[in-house]
Amino acid sequence: MFSLRIIEYGSTDYQAMVALRDEILRKPLGLSFSEEYLQQEMHDTLIGCFTRERGIERIIGCCILSKVNDSTLQLRQMAVDKSHQGQGIGNSILTFAEQQAKNNSFSKLMMHARKEAVGFYERQGYTIDGDEFIEVDIPHYEMSRQL
Repeated sequence: MFSLRIIEYGSTDYQAMVALRDEILRKPLGLSFSEEYLQQEMHDTLIGCFTRERGIERIIGCCILSKVNDSTLQLRQMAVDKSHQGQGIGNSILTFAEQQAKNNSFSKLMMHARKEAVGFYERQGYTIDGDEFIEVDIPHYEMSRQL
């Protein structure tokens, strides 16, 4: 069983979120986060998915919502712990993120999806908006969905 909630920037949960993102998204590419990069997240909506195992709570998934304009949010840094992938965690995080967007009067969610994740987002109703491009040295597609 898991729970989803908003994480406060700079908190212990936030530090765990950064560590998870680093492990899943950055280290495999030989990259790391700079302090300047992380400071930009201060005004974003930070979402975490947590599980309790043997009485200890730990983060197993996350994403970030960043404001693009008055109607659109960008979903960024979606990550699920390798030991929990394929269990519906990503779908639950995405559904929670979409609800947060709607609750705050946003009508569109977009993302720069890694090429390997395009199928996941397509199954959730997202469409590709343009040509493949390179970001952090790997292929991506911009994808979006009206909420």
